[in-house]
Amino acid sequence: MPSTTESTEPVPGSPVELPAAPRQIEGRSLGRIAWTRFKRDRVAVAGGVVVILLVLVAVLAKPIESVFGLSPDNLHQDLLDADLGGLPSGSFGGVSLSHPLGIDPLQGRDLLARVIDGSWVSLLVAFGATVLSNTIGTVLGVVAGYYGGWVDAAISRVMDVFLAFPLLLFAISISASLQGGAFGMHGLPLHISVLIFVIGFFNWPYMGRIVRGQTLSLREREFVDAARSLGARGPFILFKELLPNLTGPILVYSTLLIPTNILFEAGLSFLGVGIQPPQSSWGGMLNDAIKYYQVDPEYLLVPGLAIFVTVLAFNLLGDGLRDALDPRGN
Repeated sequence: MPSTTESTEPVPGSPVELPAAPRQIEGRSLGRIAWTRFKRDRVAVAGGVVVILLVLVAVLAKPIESVFGLSPDNLHQDLLDADLGGLPSGSFGGVSLSHPLGIDPLQGRDLLARVIDGSWVSLLVAFGATVLSNTIGTVLGVVAGYYGGWVDAAISRVMDVFLAFPLLLFAISISASLQGGAFGMHGLPLHISVLIFVIGFFNWPYMGRIVRGQTLSLREREFVDAARSLGARGPFILFKELLPNLTGPILVYSTLLIPTNILFEAGLSFLGVGIQPPQSSWGGMLNDAIKYYQVDPEYLLVPGLAIFVTVLAFNLLGDGLRDALDPRGN
């Protein structure tokens, strides 16, 4: 009786199937690992989305105003109630389809237009001051941490001197003294430049201390010793070996420093020594709204929420980046 079992032996001349090659393990860069961690944090992602939207609104403030017919200078006197001392007619500060955030008392300017017009000023000052303080702090911090000795001691003492300054009082005095004009500039360009200089120049020691501490640990690593053995000199090691490895801490601290600078600019404008009218600013709007907080709380709420949402979004983004770039994270 013939066997029904099929033969497994290859037939002569037939092609032989080779075993599949083992699947190679795909390597992931540090940036990709950080991005994967960051995407898991939904709160940080939401903060990043809000930050992107705020930046877009600030950059496109003028086109948005022209497209939607918004203008912070248009006066809507017909929407004010003369019997109430110039307060907006209707409830919630005159909120309507035409004015979704209401209008301000006495002049009737659209609050949405003023918030949008003030956004680019706040973000410009905050980003400019952050870039200035990060540049000075990073350079001096990495130099102090790498060279050590008397260089480290001298830079550290300079940091201590700057940290001892009463920054708020110093900023108020400088901003107030330069209101009339200086360095050939007047008006809004002068106010923005003064704020960027005052906030950024006197805040660099915070970044300098962080970079110095990171550099002290990195200068003993193997890649620095390898660069020295190949004949690399100090400037090359500083800016080609150490600085790229400091990108993470610098990026994280920058996202946490920006909201601090926004609050500082708003505080100076609130005190009357920051951005001056007719340019809208969130701090200036808060100052104007103090007189009406009992009868028109909407006027106080709108710029306060703008500052709150902006600062919260940057802080959430910074916390998420810190966790994502942490090499000890999962």
